Amino acid sequence: MQDTTSTPTASSPELIPPPERFNAAAHLLALNAGRASRLAYIDDTQRLSYGELAERVRRCAAGLLALGVKREERVLMVMHDSVDWPVAFLGALYAGIVPVPVNTLLSADDYAYMVEHSTTQALLVSRALWPALQGAVAATGRPVPVVVAGDGEAPERTRSFAQLLEAAPLAAPADTRADDFGFWLYSSGSTGRPKGTVHTHANLYWTAALYGAPVLGLRESDIGFSAAKLFFAYGLGNALTFPLSVGATTVLMAERPTPAAVFKRWVGHGVTVFFGAPTGYAGMLAAPDLPARAAVKLRLCSSAGEALPREIGERFTQHFGCEIVDGLGSTEMLHIFLSNRPGQVQYGSTGRVVPGYKLKLVDEDGLEAKPGEIGDLYVSGPSSALMYWGQRDKSRATFQGEWTKTGDKYSIDERGCYVYAGRTDDMLKVSGIYVSPFEVEATLMQHPAVLECAVIGIVDADGLTKTKACVVCKPGREVDEAELKAFVKERLAAYKYPRVIEFIAELPKTATGKIQRFRLRELERERAAGRPGT
Repeated sequence: MQDTTSTPTASSPELIPPPERFNAAAHLLALNAGRASRLAYIDDTQRLSYGELAERVRRCAAGLLALGVKREERVLMVMHDSVDWPVAFLGALYAGIVPVPVNTLLSADDYAYMVEHSTTQALLVSRALWPALQGAVAATGRPVPVVVAGDGEAPERTRSFAQLLEAAPLAAPADTRADDFGFWLYSSGSTGRPKGTVHTHANLYWTAALYGAPVLGLRESDIGFSAAKLFFAYGLGNALTFPLSVGATTVLMAERPTPAAVFKRWVGHGVTVFFGAPTGYAGMLAAPDLPARAAVKLRLCSSAGEALPREIGERFTQHFGCEIVDGLGSTEMLHIFLSNRPGQVQYGSTGRVVPGYKLKLVDEDGLEAKPGEIGDLYVSGPSSALMYWGQRDKSRATFQGEWTKTGDKYSIDERGCYVYAGRTDDMLKVSGIYVSPFEVEATLMQHPAVLECAVIGIVDADGLTKTKACVVCKPGREVDEAELKAFVKERLAAYKYPRVIEFIAELPKTATGKIQRFRLRELERERAAGRPGT
């Protein structure tokens, strides 16, 4: 197996691990004890200093305990990004309670499952989301204390977040250990029910210590803004762990990160560091109101969620003079462990292993993937989750000793950079040879008429797998199938070009902007069965 280790590791003297007795919230508050007047958060209606953050976190901790929630019990957080979100998350950690932040775009059925699966003992919910949660809570058949965040009086049989914060500040944090249960994050449920991924208090420390400051170079003077919401692992690092570890200021936004909404924050708040995803960058570059370089203060951008196509990175840098640092992370590893470096970005690759982690590539036979060949990517590092709660078989399949199976396929190029090939479930075999859907997509994206695309496999009349591309054109641009096929043929091996191209209005995506290729495959199966989908 191609095994790439990067130092320093968790045991190296250059990087001191957290002490055995460690509370992640208390640690982050202590780092900013001398910054009481400095601005920590700006949301749509409020500003919160570091001193106010510390006060509210301690009050929230006491308020949760007063509700009757005990140490290591779970509280479900269904909250839009606002200053109340970090207060709630850190308040729970400070009290030794386990916060479980979840996606704000789920169905009542999903929420009912999460309430039951996590055996949550309290629910923290934004006012706008409470109607969607009422049915979920009722479906569980057991009373759960509900705290509603937002302006105005609390709805019937609930209490307001402001009331929760009326408690006297908790004098001291819970005496937790570094490896105690800290918080959960629910991973994607695209292949079944979402998985409750259990992280420790120390994992927050490790992602900041290994990536936030040493790789991204975040600093106190930065104003950061993340399009990825706080309930995602990527957003949690971007908008909480990383800025609080260096004393930076963070902009939070409740609404969807449309290009217009993002541009408003860039310009209005002087954002210096932005965290986004490839589909978001593509949409912004195609937006008619794209700001001029002189109108923004961006010095660094980050991308994750999916591999960043070379064409998008190059166009963005050409326009803004600012690099996009592409990286790979996961819910299971909490944040990025494979990344480009500021000033050394190699567009078209995901860079090199982050110091403190190890990577290996394994072929189909479980053996070392040869140089240049595609293999399954495994990662080892101190921020790995402990398990999927209540799902032993899935835990064993993913967490294999010190190694975590990522589900991604990669190869290593001649520069030593990792090149993304696709998710294991998305990979195609054409004429017995692996075809990376991402490679075909990245090539199509180079055409000036293409906004975004997704490549899947379809089975022809002979039972053979062929490539199909679903393409979204830029507004006001057109291109025909023959031209796109010829465009790809000129740039890739002949067997890789898409045999079928379908032009569609939009691609199915997750809340983070990841393209849902499995939904396109489902649509193809319905068509093949004579049941045209919608």
